[in-house]
Amino acid sequence: MRAAFDFSGKTVLVTGASRGIGYGIAEAFAASCADLAILAENDLVHEAAQKLSDMAKRPVRAIACDITDRKSVADALSGFDRIDVLVNNAGLERPTPLQDADPAIDDTFARVMAVNVTGTHNVTRAAIAKIPDGGRIVITSSIWGKTAVPDFSAYIASKHALIGMTRTWAKELGPRAITVNAVCPGWVKTEAAMRSLNSMAVKTGAKPDVLLDEIVAAQAIGGLMQPADVAGLYLFLASDAAANITGQAINVDRGEVLA
Repeated sequence: MRAAFDFSGKTVLVTGASRGIGYGIAEAFAASCADLAILAENDLVHEAAQKLSDMAKRPVRAIACDITDRKSVADALSGFDRIDVLVNNAGLERPTPLQDADPAIDDTFARVMAVNVTGTHNVTRAAIAKIPDGGRIVITSSIWGKTAVPDFSAYIASKHALIGMTRTWAKELGPRAITVNAVCPGWVKTEAAMRSLNSMAVKTGAKPDVLLDEIVAAQAIGGLMQPADVAGLYLFLASDAAANITGQAINVDRGEVLA
């Protein structure tokens, strides 16, 4: 991977980085010479950190932490003196159909909101005193933070909420020249996205590959994105080149949602 930005001397923390989009973001920062730390809720984060360390030829710190637990988050971040770039990427994507009588739907709804909204709040609250003036916060929302589909009310509500938090925090932190922006990915080939695709296919009776073809056909640029395809926007927003951009929710979706 060729680095387009240089984050030498910058401490970067990426949450939800053991796989998927988070790992792709972390890989891009590692290739850009960042002093990188990755956080995820399970021990897979240690394996991911080792792979990134081997790739970058420099150590990558691994932190296993449930971001819904405020004390765990505070303890996890206590070892940082400084966080120049915070990437709030951790998230949970599950269907929560309103008319499904299964009581487990209510537990799923609560967990999705806890991880995506409360967890992002917890991490940012614990990190903010360590972020210097002129620092960067980048949040992963979704094109579903601007649109909606049936059966994913918790996930979609949480992604709308993250855009609201982005805008609010941009106003709060502007006097310190800390920028806060959201990235809204479209369809990316990740385990979570393919699980959602299969759920949608079951509900509609369509075959997953046919449904995916329909989704991709709605894009201005064809093809299904990979995690590395969205990582460049995170690097840009974390860089000096984006010093005057804050409070924005920017799509990277090959032109699927033109808003």
